[in-house]
Amino acid sequence: MNNRKEQLAALDRLLTIMDELREGCPWDRKQTLQSLRHLTIEETYELGDAILDNDRAEIPKELGDLLLHIIFYSKIGSETDEWDIGTVANGICDKLISRHPHIYADVEVADEEEVKKNWEALKLKEGKKSVLEGVPKSLPALVKSSRIQDKVAGVGFDWEKPEQVKEKLEEELAELQVEVDAGDKDKIEAEFGDVLFSLVNYGKHLGVNPEDALERTNKKFIKRFQYLESKAKEIGKELSDMTLSEMDVYWNEAKTL
Repeated sequence: MNNRKEQLAALDRLLTIMDELREGCPWDRKQTLQSLRHLTIEETYELGDAILDNDRAEIPKELGDLLLHIIFYSKIGSETDEWDIGTVANGICDKLISRHPHIYADVEVADEEEVKKNWEALKLKEGKKSVLEGVPKSLPALVKSSRIQDKVAGVGFDWEKPEQVKEKLEEELAELQVEVDAGDKDKIEAEFGDVLFSLVNYGKHLGVNPEDALERTNKKFIKRFQYLESKAKEIGKELSDMTLSEMDVYWNEAKTL
């Protein structure tokens, strides 16, 4: 592992390379905050994939890609004298110190939950009008619902026990069934959303991240379905020509792998 001096030297090397690329490379010189945005989102998802796969060799590579984007945005800001990497680093340092008075001041906390509540309270003191201001509008809906619930729980707006959330989930499922029976598509969608929101909350109370849980199931389904496809090819059949009973044989085989 690198010591602090070597770590700082590596960051300095990256800053120098960024300067050189911005000056000499036509592609790098052309980039703007807007043109990099979608690439940054893609890099973030690639890091997320590596973390979910627990690919310890890939994670530092993806972190490097993401770090490059932070350096890139900072370089662009420095060209108009608006911000640079020092502004970015000092800004987050100041925020961390301000949001951790139990470390850098004389505030005492009992546990992690109290830290989270203090964090949200401090954000309001800094001028935030709502604890939900920090939830990005462009987040995918499942992730957004999880972050919304985390935020409001930080100020005490939450159920006390998982059993209470389960009861709420069952209530929402019953309300959904009423609308399904009635056949009103708009109301079905509204109630289905309520079910999903409650399910996300239930997962939170069980200590389960809903995004991670769903992606785990996605990966599992893909693996099993691709096994089914390969077996169909082995016997010279198209899936569309197979009965569900025939497909179930290979699906159940895939479960044992």
